[in-house]
Amino acid sequence: MSSFVADYEYNTETMIISARIKTWILIAVLAICGTACFASCSSNESNATEQRNITNIADTVWGYGLSHPDGFTIDIRTMTEPTEGIAVSYAATQGSHSRDQLDKVVSHALLHEGYVGGWYNSEDSLYYFDSTKLFPEDDLKGALQFGKDNGQHSVFILSTYTDIPTSGKVAEILDRDTILFGTTGDYRPLSFCEPDGAYWGFGIEVANEIARRLGANIEFRKTSWPTLTADVLTEPQIFDLAIGGITITDTRRETMLMSDGYLANGKTILCRASEADRYQSLADIDKPEVTVMVNPGGLNEKFANENLTHATIVVHQKNEEIPMLVAEGRADVMITEITEAPYYVRSDSRLAAPLMNAPFTHGEIGILMQKGQEDLLQMVNNIIRQMKSDGSLRKLHEKYGLVYAYE
Repeated sequence: MSSFVADYEYNTETMIISARIKTWILIAVLAICGTACFASCSSNESNATEQRNITNIADTVWGYGLSHPDGFTIDIRTMTEPTEGIAVSYAATQGSHSRDQLDKVVSHALLHEGYVGGWYNSEDSLYYFDSTKLFPEDDLKGALQFGKDNGQHSVFILSTYTDIPTSGKVAEILDRDTILFGTTGDYRPLSFCEPDGAYWGFGIEVANEIARRLGANIEFRKTSWPTLTADVLTEPQIFDLAIGGITITDTRRETMLMSDGYLANGKTILCRASEADRYQSLADIDKPEVTVMVNPGGLNEKFANENLTHATIVVHQKNEEIPMLVAEGRADVMITEITEAPYYVRSDSRLAAPLMNAPFTHGEIGILMQKGQEDLLQMVNNIIRQMKSDGSLRKLHEKYGLVYAYE
């Protein structure tokens, strides 16, 4: 074969291979461009679909908000309102208001917890919305910390419609991780301190339940009836609140805060069982030959001084010793409460409470605290209401043989 023919054949083959390579390259380029174009189109379509979804959800939330101007928290994934939990707003959506800004709130919520909260502000006639995080109600500490981190003034407990400030008394207690209860420790069966320092009683169990539901540890500190008011009001505070046989009165409410009642109360007497028939009225007690013993500084002493002008009134320092002194004949009558009398009648057969079913007064026992602690008061009242509704308060009454008056 001539060189010319060989070169020709070689060049022709090279040209064919080169043409094939160019074709493959062209196909590859077209494929890549097509894929990119398809991906771009798909992405645009996906973004448009996502935005339509956000807008549709926002329209629904807006309509829901118009019918709930007092405020709401809604799960935008199911369009239902949770009935329990602690709602806390994110800082990222703070200040969002009106329909124009609701899409941003919904978009944030879908990327995070899926909850949106809203409320109508009558001062500026704007409806505000926030992306919201929901905490369990037994994690108030976590909710308050999240609120602080996100610049919120308060968190909202859904089950009780309660705002709890992120910098209030409750937050202080949870930061400390301990709630401090003042109690006299001399009032069986409500509050008693054994020689080893252990506390027990109906009021002590209520205090422990408050601490448990608040999510804090508990510490008891000793107070006394004569110093109770001063101890509550002293600064710096000795304890956060006081519990254990403290009657709710208008006088106390003038200078302090008192919770809702958690135990019915009323003045009655203890006397020797052998003389029970002798005391059937206040007039039977108010005689010069009758010695009445009371503990100092509380409402028992006040009641005796105001109502027994003829009887001999003796003040004994230790309330828990008086029933025994009556049983031994060193006094005839003890002024006490219907909450305390049954315990001593059961404990000592020498004693009787002949007027248990006809108390001289009617009232309730509550929890005492300083003014300025309204968030703590609200929290305590919420817990008392929960204990009434879930039956736990009734069970405590039954345990201690106390009359349940909250049907």
